[in-house]
Amino acid sequence: MTSLKDSQKDIDHIKARNKRVELDKAWETSWMRRLTLLVFTYITVVVFFFVADLADPFVNAAVPSLAFIISTSTVSFIKRWWIKRV
Repeated sequence: MTSLKDSQKDIDHIKARNKRVELDKAWETSWMRRLTLLVFTYITVVVFFFVADLADPFVNAAVPSLAFIISTSTVSFIKRWWIKRV
């Protein structure tokens, strides 16, 4: 039989896990994450455009970077829409 001490330990473990899940969810939906992704995507594309010797890398890198952010931002909207219909 499970002791009270073991039960409390299990409850504390579940609470700690729930806290981590809540923080992960907050990060996944945060503007800080989106901004970070935008900056890293932009830098990566600029470097690629320089290596590929393409024209205006700083200007042209904005398009794929913004497209990536728009696509990741709409995923949560589509997910909510899909969940309502399942």
